[in-house]
Amino acid sequence: MQISFVAPSSDVTAGAWVVGAAAPNGSGAALLPGAVRADKASGGALTRALKVSKFTGKAGQFVEVLAPGGLKVSRLLLVGLGKPQEVDEKGLETLGAQIAGRLYAGGETAATLDIDVPKDAKVEKAELAAHLAFGARLKSYKFDKYRTRDLDAYEKKLATLRVMTPDVAAARKAHAGLQAVADGIFLARDLVNEPPNILYPAEFARRARAALTKLGVKVEILGEAEMKKQGFGALLGVGQGSARESQLVVMQWNGGPSSKNKSKGKPIALVGKGVCFDSGGLSIKTGGGMMGMKGDMAGAAAVTGTMLALAARKAKVNAVGVIGLVENMPGGNATRPDDVLKSLSGQTIEVLNTDAEGRLVLADALTYTQRRFAPKFVIDLATLTGAIVATLGFEHAGVFSNNDELVSRIQAAGRYTGERVWQLPLDPFYDRMIKSKIADMKNIGGANSGAITAAQFLKRFIEKDTAWAHLDIAGVAWQDGEQKPMIPSWGTGWGVRLLNRLVIENYEN
Repeated sequence: MQISFVAPSSDVTAGAWVVGAAAPNGSGAALLPGAVRADKASGGALTRALKVSKFTGKAGQFVEVLAPGGLKVSRLLLVGLGKPQEVDEKGLETLGAQIAGRLYAGGETAATLDIDVPKDAKVEKAELAAHLAFGARLKSYKFDKYRTRDLDAYEKKLATLRVMTPDVAAARKAHAGLQAVADGIFLARDLVNEPPNILYPAEFARRARAALTKLGVKVEILGEAEMKKQGFGALLGVGQGSARESQLVVMQWNGGPSSKNKSKGKPIALVGKGVCFDSGGLSIKTGGGMMGMKGDMAGAAAVTGTMLALAARKAKVNAVGVIGLVENMPGGNATRPDDVLKSLSGQTIEVLNTDAEGRLVLADALTYTQRRFAPKFVIDLATLTGAIVATLGFEHAGVFSNNDELVSRIQAAGRYTGERVWQLPLDPFYDRMIKSKIADMKNIGGANSGAITAAQFLKRFIEKDTAWAHLDIAGVAWQDGEQKPMIPSWGTGWGVRLLNRLVIENYEN
């Protein structure tokens, strides 16, 4: 989809003309200036349509007039913005996606958004235009590279989208940053959506390098020989049953102060679980439980997409992303239940269930990240436990942390972007549940409190006073049910928007 910003004009001569209305009192639509122009140009078509509809201007409502008389456009589309004081960036993005979805369904190839800022709204004109366009861009995502039949049924024909705004330059500037975020989200979605016979650890690493190096990100890839030399016993233990070689990818973006300034130059660190396929290992999953496990690398995908977003918009921050990429397979050399692995930290782990493998990958990745980069903080993202889905469902990720300020900032970023998190506890009681009889710890804590004991396990690999947060994204990384307006695919790209916003609000400049 080609998106452009243009000055307001009554000269809309092709495609769909999209205009807006608000609901100042919660009921009863008030046409905004663009809608008034369209109504006049069409000889009152919108006024007549409103008399026979239930449209009240509430957010997400639509009235559509096909082939309006007196105009060359294919349709007029009136959209509701809701109460002016409740119009915000997140709502505008959702509205932009809903508009795009409506236009896709109608087979439109071109459209002009002529939607004004309602009086008393808290957003600027340029921001309104930029966020509407951002929502439409997110809706435009598709993953159809493996389809060979019935392609017309999946085609999204909307090729050009013009967005009218009085401040074209400001809208373009605001949208440029959002466009970078959309690129990061699309990369994350692509990675999650790829089938596991195509996207195995080495291919994931290759794609990360290809996407990021051209933007100025330094990308290093450690293979099994180097990791074995350094002592990555936990990560390598997960991947040793697979014919595919495990990888560790290190991505560095240096857009902030010089690293010579030890306090200001410290990077922020993002660590991602990248299990490219999880069979459960020798503790093998059921057939139904194995479906969708190509997405068990969504944490690594989110980290990679975030690094792309930061680099593409030239974020003024030093950031490092570290992802551990493995396959968990039941081969002849696979780790067995009752094996003991020695992690990079030196701590030993009794493996009682090989399907609790993501925490082993993260353990070594967290240790490596802290010891090499001494970051301001480290956030890990992982589709770690089914227990978090049982607890929070599909609307919130779980967050666990040793730092209240970091949690507060993550929560604020989640509220702004709609990628919401809910804090769960860490406590010595749960820590005792992973005590091993023969090693420093075991990798499972029993039938209860699974998300919490997994987080307690990870906490044992946080060194000294490093600020740390763990995001368990198992319930939000993909969607098997009803699609959300801005997420038209199985993989959601969850985390890119949240982490980018976290950086903007707290760690740039």
